[in-house]
Amino acid sequence: QVQLVESGGGLVQVGGSLRLSCAVSGSLFSIWTMGWYRQAPGKQRKLVASITSVSSTNYADSVKGRFTISRDDAKNTVYLQMNSLKIADTAVYYCNYLSAYGTVAWGQGSQVTVSS
Repeated sequence: QVQLVESGGGLVQVGGSLRLSCAVSGSLFSIWTMGWYRQAPGKQRKLVASITSVSSTNYADSVKGRFTISRDDAKNTVYLQMNSLKIADTAVYYCNYLSAYGTVAWGQGSQVTVSS
């Protein structure tokens, strides 16, 4: 099993920055993708950014140039650095793990609120 524990959400003003962390534990496969999703009230959960086991990254158009996903293998942690935050970035952010063999895990969710 894989467990994900998120931290780092909170309240920030427009233009500010936050960093989300996702600590990973358990039985990890060698080939995987980890991503950050977000879900705003009344909307579907959508992929924000992802990183693979070979460090290939992908971003939603709405966050390109503002958000950066990264990993620290020594700490078994994946990060989402969010800069130049907008009100539209307000959502619950979820960390996700997907192995090449179909194992899926989700974090508990972190509220990010951007205020004017």
